[in-house]
Amino acid sequence: MTVMVTGAVRRVRRVRSRASRVSNRSLRLLSPRPAPLRRCLCCKKVILDKDGRMVNGVVFDAVNAALADLCREFRELNTGHLATYIPPLARADPSDFGIALTSADGHRYRAGEANKPFTIQSVSKPFVLALALSELGAAEVFRRVGAEPSGEPFNAISLDPETGRPANPMINAGAIATTALVPAATSELRFSRILETLGRFAGRSLDVDEEVYRAEAATGDRNIALAHLMRAAGSLTGAPSAALDVYFRQCAILVDATDLAVMAATLANEGVNPVTGARVVPAPVTVQVLAVMATCGMYDGSGDWLLRVGLPAKSGVSGGLVAISPGRSGAGCYSPLLDAAGNPVRAVAALAELSRELGLHMMHTSPPGTPTITHPGLSDGSDGAAGRRAGGEMAPGELPAWVAARGELDFTAAEKLVHTLAERLLEVSRGRAVVDLVDVTVVRPAAERLVLAVLERLTAMGHLIGFVGDVAVPFSTRGVLLASRSAAVDWVRMHS
Repeated sequence: MTVMVTGAVRRVRRVRSRASRVSNRSLRLLSPRPAPLRRCLCCKKVILDKDGRMVNGVVFDAVNAALADLCREFRELNTGHLATYIPPLARADPSDFGIALTSADGHRYRAGEANKPFTIQSVSKPFVLALALSELGAAEVFRRVGAEPSGEPFNAISLDPETGRPANPMINAGAIATTALVPAATSELRFSRILETLGRFAGRSLDVDEEVYRAEAATGDRNIALAHLMRAAGSLTGAPSAALDVYFRQCAILVDATDLAVMAATLANEGVNPVTGARVVPAPVTVQVLAVMATCGMYDGSGDWLLRVGLPAKSGVSGGLVAISPGRSGAGCYSPLLDAAGNPVRAVAALAELSRELGLHMMHTSPPGTPTITHPGLSDGSDGAAGRRAGGEMAPGELPAWVAARGELDFTAAEKLVHTLAERLLEVSRGRAVVDLVDVTVVRPAAERLVLAVLERLTAMGHLIGFVGDVAVPFSTRGVLLASRSAAVDWVRMHS
């Protein structure tokens, strides 16, 4: 039986084949090429198709290629300066730039120097705040530390003139006070709790750079002064020296950009680490932390960041930066060149571009309805006639991988779609799949680019992908455009 493709669709195909040669400044996706055998970044397992080649790996290839392009473009930004007031930080390579993403489903992507270790510095602050809030509650924490943007540099003396309370937990004064609030019998136990909690956020055990810790303690005169001022005002609990020792060690914890992306994704995922599956903090705590990060996390550049990028974020003077897209993903960057506000130059520029391209700004409103990715099997409307016909005429092992989407297909939904597609291709005896977009209302440009990049790789591996739905026209250059769900069943039978 012949699959019906209308003349109008053929004409649209020719138009779209020219339009599909998109040029994108930051998310140019690499052409498919034979990929060596690799392990999944999430589970470390080798995932093979029937010919021994990677299937799930094509999604990681596509997103990693996009991040690599982003790194190459913004690595050329050479403005800014290294942090020199902590001597070991002045030895950083100014050309370094790494970026990592972790989705709320636990998929990890990275490019550049994403695995290069550096000390976490002020990026530790929101995670220690999460620990304090989990233990003491918001009322007690914010009785000691405010939640208002200071509009001043990170090391400013921003204390309430009446109470001595620091302006917020993201500046140094507020972070020292927050660290001192973590319940523990001794300073050693307090730091042990902090190190263990940050490790749970990262999904692995973390260590301390002892050289940086000693340098922090030797050069931290301003932080020492801040601690004594807060102690005199009554806003710091315990001895200043004990609070500072824990704080200096906290800032010297070693991480990389991949760790930061997982930590950020844990906040995005309501406190559950998406890689380990372990709950780190309660969901309400993440809402409170993200609110403070959105308004205070980028110091006196927070307003401009929120305007242009629109993501809760936190930076550090070693070049680290985390940004969170709630419910979607977390980003981690390493870029040691800093701007005047102490924020990483390349990371700020790259994440601004990423937010714009992927539509991540938290003030962006999506159409009503949550995007959904399913693989329910064949369906032809409510009566399921196509599914029953296919089920009656084909052996179970001959049924195709059938993946459906519903609602708006943005980058996050597209990432889920292509991962689900790759997983379903592993379950069928032949490399055939149908992507059902009948109930998709709109396909965003970043989603279109991601799906096309994955399709290039899958078709190069010999897989056949059919598409159903009015919004599927852009994908006809890489797959087969089918007129209906029933036509999809006929197409499957034709290739059996």
